[in-house]
Amino acid sequence: MLAYRSHSEAELRSRLQRAGFDDRVTEAALERLRSLHYINDEAFARNWATSAQKRGFGSKRIEQELTAKGISEALAREAIRESFGGTDETEHAKKLLRKTYKGKNLKEPKTLRRAAAFLDRRGYSESVIAMALREYSDDN
Repeated sequence: MLAYRSHSEAELRSRLQRAGFDDRVTEAALERLRSLHYINDEAFARNWATSAQKRGFGSKRIEQELTAKGISEALAREAIRESFGGTDETEHAKKLLRKTYKGKNLKEPKTLRRAAAFLDRRGYSESVIAMALREYSDDN
């Protein structure tokens, strides 16, 4: 599993338990992997958040993905904050709009709804979507 991509400790624990290993063996294996630095939830969360942010996902979706992988909410939020590097999430959403809706008129209601739904699926909050659409329309 670790040869394919890094995993959170919770993912590995779940996989080992599904494979039929008892709790004692699972914990021993996880301890060994931690001691060899093969698993580290903090580094995993940071890498996952950075990768997802570069692919155009918003903080809401990244947090959902990380918590689904067994990362605590506090650690997920910290990783997300670091991945956006202090930049405004609205700027990322506007960049995504420029790339996806280049040459399209967002003043048309149908196109505006589609753009808003697109950003929502990408995991941006309603306030970020509203601000990005407003600023994008003002710029064009």
